[in-house]
Formats: sequence, structure tokens, C-alpha cells
Amino acid sequence: MDNKNIKLFRKRIIPPECIPLKDDEILFIDDKIIVTRWNTLKPKTDLHHGLSCYFLNEGYKVSKFMKKDGSLLYWYCDIVEHVFDPEDDSYLFTDLLADVVIYPDNSVRVIDVDEVADAISVGSITKEQCIRLLRSLDSLLNIIYNGHFKDLTGIIEKYSSNDQ
Repeated sequence: MDNKNIKLFRKRIIPPECIPLKDDEILFIDDKIIVTRWNTLKPKTDLHHGLSCYFLNEGYKVSKFMKKDGSLLYWYCDIVEHVFDPEDDSYLFTDLLADVVIYPDNSVRVIDVDEVADAISVGSITKEQCIRLLRSLDSLLNIIYNGHFKDLTGIIEKYSSNDQ
């Protein structure tokens, strides 16, 4: 697949927005994963840049959040769904709200579950989306808790040496 023409979009449910990820560099793409390198969209004190791997069939994106000096800030995992538009060569990734953060000391935190409840209560997320997010979240947490998170991060680490 020629990644030069591929366009990526991130859609958020809370707050509602859809933005093109026009500055993300696609490092690898096939029918199962997309690996990207990016700089923060909005400058932050600690977070400077990172790499992400979209696991298309599993419904999550694993990102290596990095400091300016290239050191690991933490791993950030978004639960996502995607739609590919072959006419436009574009992927639309919808953030399904719940996230998992893995810190350098290997502690794990599940966040934004309250946003899922808020989205359900106002009807901005469907029952089907909620089911997909819960299944993807469960699958990801099982990988983490069973000691296999390195299987996911290893894909990103292959591209980290070329970082910055």
C-alpha cells in the first residue's frame, strides 16, 4: 500500500471534533497496523513527540509519548474504531474515550471511563460502539496484565531508533 497518499483523521466524541493528522508521518502500513511518527498538536510541558501503532483489527492505538530529549514519558493506549475510505485513501479513527496509561515503572491506569458514561447518557456513543470499546479494552488489559505488552510496544520500538 502506498502510504504517500494516505490521509489520517482523528475524531473525538468528547469534545466533538474531527481533525486531519496532516503532519503525522506514516512509517509503515499494511492491512493490520499503521505506524506513525508525530509531534504534539498543542505544545505541552512534558510531551514533545511520539510514535503510534494503530492495531486495526483489535480496536486500539498504542502510543509512545516522549519528552523532548527522546526519553519515555509513558505509553498511552486509546480505544479506537476506524473506517477506511478507499475513494479518498483516508482512515478516520474515532476515539472511543476509554484509555490506558502505562508508566515507566509499569504501573497501569485506566482513565476516562467517566466520559464513556457521559457519552452514553447523552447519546453521543452507540450501544455497538460501547460494546466494541469494552471488548477492545478488555483485550488490551489482558495483554498488559498477562505480561505481553512488549509484543505491542516492540513494533513501535523498531521505529524509535530513527526517532526525532
